[in-house]
Amino acid sequence: MKKRILRYLKHILSTILVLGCLAIAFGLYHGASLHYADHPLMYNIDNEGPYVFYKNDSILNINYVKGNKADGFYVDKKEYAINSEVSISSYFQIDSTSFNFKIKSDFKIPKTTYNDGNPIVAISDIEGGYKAFRDFLINTNVIDADLNWTFGKGHLVLVGDFVDRGWSVTQVLWFIYKLEQEAEKHGGFVHFIIGNHELKNMQGNYRASAEKYLGVSNILGKLQSELYNSNSFLGKWLSSKNSIEKINGNLFAHGGLHPEIAATKLSLNEINQLIRNNYYTPYYPKTEKTTESLLTSTKTGICWYRGYFKEDLSQEEVEKGLNKFKAKSIVVGHTLQSKVNRQYNGKVIAIDVHHPKDYHKNWPSGKSEGLLIENDKYYRVIADGKKDEM
Repeated sequence: MKKRILRYLKHILSTILVLGCLAIAFGLYHGASLHYADHPLMYNIDNEGPYVFYKNDSILNINYVKGNKADGFYVDKKEYAINSEVSISSYFQIDSTSFNFKIKSDFKIPKTTYNDGNPIVAISDIEGGYKAFRDFLINTNVIDADLNWTFGKGHLVLVGDFVDRGWSVTQVLWFIYKLEQEAEKHGGFVHFIIGNHELKNMQGNYRASAEKYLGVSNILGKLQSELYNSNSFLGKWLSSKNSIEKINGNLFAHGGLHPEIAATKLSLNEINQLIRNNYYTPYYPKTEKTTESLLTSTKTGICWYRGYFKEDLSQEEVEKGLNKFKAKSIVVGHTLQSKVNRQYNGKVIAIDVHHPKDYHKNWPSGKSEGLLIENDKYYRVIADGKKDEM
């Protein structure tokens, strides 16, 4: 009898073990990870910022959160004329570093198409991880150790989802803003392509943001949805960006191109403007199917589409949109990969990978990766700067 019970228990334990392993494998395949070991400075928000808002048509309000839980928090606030060039800085507490930059309120909508043959480095889905982003750019020689632009006339393409989940979103956004200015001085470009999480923030959907930003918004006397709305400097800056661009013959979009987009008569410029018109309008399905809903839907929209990886698309369907815009390939983020890779005969390049987090560790631990396009060759670039041709 005892042997039978032990044998029965052994079968149960074996079944549980097998099912557990299958569940872990399934979770890892779909991007799940175990969060552990929070950084001790995770909830320290002293010197957090800046948070910049428009007080009216002529005044900019620049705010830093200061203080601590024991002594209380306060807002260090200064006002400047809107047409002035203001020098400010952003602080990163983990390694006690900061970077300086100037802000100007004259946002220009970027071009949609570039054709100069200069090298391209692309990375996506940083999700508020300033250190991982900064270190990747240093190791790939886009910037030097002092955070100065060293990529000459090259193109740095940020393929969406640089906000949410992480605890360094403010630092990431201001860092991109700083790099834009530096790249321009050297004849280079920083292309910030809008992803679905940038859209969420502009539209007041903050459910994926780190809880830190609820505290920050309360200390500032704001609703969390106001951090990136049209009255905030960063929100207004984000709303000037494109959702899709073509650079040296390659398309860059966070989600991708649904095959039906090929049947529309819109140019890339017109697509960008149509989507931009909806940046502050949350999408809800409508009974009437329109070109606008095709481009902005959370299923088929350019910032949201996952069809390359979740649908059984044919090579012909994938190439429809590329042929319409005379593109060699499309580079996308949004859908997590084990590594940067090329699919559909090299026409789709997927670059969303697990990046390390600033304020906690994950298992499995990720290493940043990106894409380098140089002399019509495509390279997978690892966090330490090593590259492999694909």
